[in-house]
Amino acid sequence: MKVYETKEIKNIALLGSKGSGKTTLAEAMLLECGVIKRRGSVDAKNTVCDYFPVEKEYGYSVFSTIFYAEFLGRKLNFIDCPGADDFVGSAITALNVTDTGVIVIDAQYGVEVGTQNIFRTTAAIKKPVIFAMNQLDGEKADYENVLEQMREVFGPKVIPIQYPLACGPGFNAMIDVLLMKKYEWGPDGGVPVISEIPAEEQERAHEMHQQLVEAAAENDETLMEKFFDQGHLTEDEMREGIRKGLEDRSIFPVFCVSALKDMGVRRMMEFLGNVVPFVEDMPAPVNTAGEDVKPDSNGPLSLYVFKTSVEPHIGEVSYFKVMSGTLSAGADLNNVSRDSKERLAQLYCVCGQIRTQVDKLCAGDIGATVKLKDVRTGNTLNEKGCEWTYDFIKYPAPKYLRAVRPVTESDSEKLMEILTRMHEEDPTWVVEQSKELKQTIVGGQGEFHLRTLKWRVENNDKLPITFEEPKIPYRETITKAARADYRHKKQSGGAGQFGEVHLIIEPYTEGMPAPDTYRFGSQEYKMSVRDTQEVPLSWGGKLVVHNCIVGGSIDARFIPAIVKGLMDRMEQGPLTGSYARDVRVCIYDGKMHPVDSNEISFRLAGRNAFSEAFRNAAPKVLEPVYDVDVMVPADVMGDVMSDLQGRRAIIMGMSSENGFEKISARVPLKEMSSYSTALSSITGGRSSFTMQFSSYELVPSDVQEKLLKAYAETVSED
Repeated sequence: MKVYETKEIKNIALLGSKGSGKTTLAEAMLLECGVIKRRGSVDAKNTVCDYFPVEKEYGYSVFSTIFYAEFLGRKLNFIDCPGADDFVGSAITALNVTDTGVIVIDAQYGVEVGTQNIFRTTAAIKKPVIFAMNQLDGEKADYENVLEQMREVFGPKVIPIQYPLACGPGFNAMIDVLLMKKYEWGPDGGVPVISEIPAEEQERAHEMHQQLVEAAAENDETLMEKFFDQGHLTEDEMREGIRKGLEDRSIFPVFCVSALKDMGVRRMMEFLGNVVPFVEDMPAPVNTAGEDVKPDSNGPLSLYVFKTSVEPHIGEVSYFKVMSGTLSAGADLNNVSRDSKERLAQLYCVCGQIRTQVDKLCAGDIGATVKLKDVRTGNTLNEKGCEWTYDFIKYPAPKYLRAVRPVTESDSEKLMEILTRMHEEDPTWVVEQSKELKQTIVGGQGEFHLRTLKWRVENNDKLPITFEEPKIPYRETITKAARADYRHKKQSGGAGQFGEVHLIIEPYTEGMPAPDTYRFGSQEYKMSVRDTQEVPLSWGGKLVVHNCIVGGSIDARFIPAIVKGLMDRMEQGPLTGSYARDVRVCIYDGKMHPVDSNEISFRLAGRNAFSEAFRNAAPKVLEPVYDVDVMVPADVMGDVMSDLQGRRAIIMGMSSENGFEKISARVPLKEMSSYSTALSSITGGRSSFTMQFSSYELVPSDVQEKLLKAYAETVSED
């Protein structure tokens, strides 16, 4: 395989909703370029892109797959991304390391929610987009309706390059309004017969050609002047105008294909090879120091590892993009992310699990290597003297959480090793060992995302695991002031234990004045603050402790022990065992013994006095509430609204956005446990949602009673 220069390389992400036919399209591309001699199929489980056991089990893509095509003297690197929203992390990664997105749209079902989400991502990172309307040979294919829908959702910049002469099982011909030719295929697809446009199509073709010429000319003043002077542009001039339009996202070309029958695929690839931007045409990525890193083959050698995986019969494979410089096999590089050294003994260009060994890769190219010592997804490998690192990929927060544990308790450490490795393969699998909940929590983008994780752990690593609903990180606080005292006294021969603490607690708010006087019943308590400690709590809020001891009733050396006792109860609240927050404590009196008083005595006295006062201070349980945005088709909006209201949601607003309805709500985390599954069921998989932590709010009284009762039963059992 020849060494391709930066000016000969194009990187393209293959995107689209589940079932749109991306993997089938990839097979057709590979056949057209001669990489494979015979196409596989998803049903036969022998495609280049879906080669992992879990993908063959489920029948569709779970992981992104890298493949390349040598075409028209260029190297086209593709990343085929899973279509399910659960695996959106792969699409986000792919878009960040490629320069153009090809979004595949099913001509039978049109623009789906997943398609719109992907398009939003391309807009956020300003990547060019080409649409491939696939499955025009499907029973329900409707080109005109889908094109109109695309314009409604994505705007008037959607410009057809081609249109079919017929849709459905009879699809075998189309008009190309860029080349102004008719393309027609036999029953087996492949090489088309190219002819002049029939007379009955001339008017429509000319009208669409003019629209395309105008769209191309808008992106270049010189072309615009020529268009006004002559009324037309040459093919090369149109390509140049379209290329500039792609770069600034002022044009989104639409191609017609049947990936299954290999119709229109080669023509689209010709466009990709001739028109879409090269690596060096696009804005340079930025490193963590804010510097542009241009794809310069003569620059410092720097690689970004965007994907790692453990693959059948190979072991660990690291996929990287050469950000700068020229990489040669056997290069010794520094992993600046982990402060270690690596030798890249072998370099590969890959097509799924087909690996072609190469000697060099230039800036902008995508490659792979195997069996590195200490490399993870997101790491940067540089030559000596180069300190660049990258952090340009931002992943969405988890939407679906589950507590996980091994069936055999002794396998806990092994499970954590596996989960850590899997997070490195897919950063959208998030793993947390929660000290607060005393659970290992795994988070993903949906139920299927975590079910895939479970399948891999149990089938690849042979470790049976159990998923459970995670506990909710409630918080406890108080709503009024209360007073309590507690004497800890223990005598068991020799030195005993003695400590007595009197304290007042009240709700804490930022900026409140120092305590002065409290009244409980007919008793008045005046405070004289000698010292103040503010303890910011890692889980949010504060504990503020005022030392108001006068007359030396408690020695100052015991105050830290009392504070430790208070923190014991802040870490395990008296109501539900959850973290407590936002409490101010005044320690105003107590007693000590000249012999028996010690730190443990005052720690226990402070803890128990705090517990008693807390229960008398109108305590409340707080629950985490999230801001949730749901994108739904209009026909199921009522059902989705009803479901949200049944989850104690407060609807904050509704709006229309690119053909979909957007519902904004605030929903308790407790009610979001299986929301992704429920939403998919209600809408037939046509909706999506995002959620972000908002605040802690008081739980309703009936919910609090249930929580207190459940905790009391747990404590009594212990």
